[in-house]
Amino acid sequence: MRARLSAAVLSALAFWASGAEAQAPLTAVRVPGAGPIVEPTASVWKQSRPVKVAMLPQTVTPPQKPDTAIKELTVRAIHNGGWVAFLIEWKDPTLSNRIVLDNFGDQVAVQLPLDPKGAVPSPMMGNAGGRVNIMQWRAAFQNDIEVGPPTVQGLYPNAWADVYPDELMSAADARPYTGALGLENPISRGVATAVLDQMAEGWGSMTVKPDQHALGRGTWRDGVWRVVITRPMVSDDVNAPRLLPGDRTVAGFAVWEGGNREVGARKAWAPWVPLVLGRSPRRTARQKPSSP
Repeated sequence: MRARLSAAVLSALAFWASGAEAQAPLTAVRVPGAGPIVEPTASVWKQSRPVKVAMLPQTVTPPQKPDTAIKELTVRAIHNGGWVAFLIEWKDPTLSNRIVLDNFGDQVAVQLPLDPKGAVPSPMMGNAGGRVNIMQWRAAFQNDIEVGPPTVQGLYPNAWADVYPDELMSAADARPYTGALGLENPISRGVATAVLDQMAEGWGSMTVKPDQHALGRGTWRDGVWRVVITRPMVSDDVNAPRLLPGDRTVAGFAVWEGGNREVGARKAWAPWVPLVLGRSPRRTARQKPSSP
């Protein structure tokens, strides 16, 4: 098993090394404005050239799903000197934005090396000493924010219970019966953004960061998701890259189609895509010389 896994890892890394040069670079055009960029339908995205990113099924480590649904993403990138943002689009005929037993939600993630000028880490969630920042947008999170947190009755209309532990016990005594929430799992609490800001140094090391800086929003229409993921270019977050206009780095992507039972390691992913941050705002029209 170990030999086969090692061969699979080497094969995937060889594909990454050969494909990184062939992949068209993604240029984050500098645009006017300030503050977070979160609107997927904003006209400012027209200033950025779309790049097609081919997606691969994750078949290196179990659990695997060779028949992942999403084969390609269309990605745009912009920044305003303070925030960098990615607009990610893909076809998805099924809207999956509610999590119930044995059903999964639509998700997409952007991955950036923690050190944009250092050695490029493994595209597979980094490696020991090669930390990455992974910002994962979840359709279910956004639905909870826009519609409100789901109730047990709403998710499971036929569910029935005599009594709940917190109706008979103190909050401290009832805590062991509250599952992940009682264990202070950060993704079991209410969320203020649909994007989960995380870090990793390889498989099985994904950790939700104590400081959440990433934001995002998605729209699903006519069988197409359009999702924006954005974060500050420079912040007090020691587990995030410091990005400046003119920098050259790489970006990685992963996507999950909930309707195809994709979750966790069952996903489609892409090798590193070259990322360039533009220096000057792009002009939308030629400026006329001023009159003497």
